[in-house]
Amino acid sequence: MQIVILAVGKLKKEYLLEAQNDYVKRLKPYARIEIKELPGKNLQEKHNHSIAQKIKQKEGQNILKKIKESSYVIVLDRYGEEINSNEMSTKINKLGVGGKSHITFIIGGSLGLSAEVLDRADWKLSFSKLTFPYQLTRIILLEQVYRSFKIIKGETYHK
Repeated sequence: MQIVILAVGKLKKEYLLEAQNDYVKRLKPYARIEIKELPGKNLQEKHNHSIAQKIKQKEGQNILKKIKESSYVIVLDRYGEEINSNEMSTKINKLGVGGKSHITFIIGGSLGLSAEVLDRADWKLSFSKLTFPYQLTRIILLEQVYRSFKIIKGETYHK
């Protein structure tokens, strides 16, 4: 299985990079993981709603250009479906068994995702009603994908 994570923004903190690299290494026996960082722009307080929408649109265009046409697209969205780890592993397993061997996860920047990206999604997933920084969301996603493969394979994993 090929898993691509399209993420707006870069990981800058060393501890986050270490966590990302650790999970990518752990995932190697189960799937090919590719992380593509896309440029993002932080909105300054003085910018208005119109400027924010233009930034979100530009980020969305950059995201859409990077999606493989045949990929099953999962966006992380606060209004998405909330599931538990077992349900996520079932979803990933069903996709693989059903012939969807290419999955793209999308993590937006601080402004969220454009309507066009949300429309392209095959599934909208929410990790929580809480708001997480996009950098931390990437690590949570990698951990949950790793946990999913451990569950699929029937292997033990700490709780």
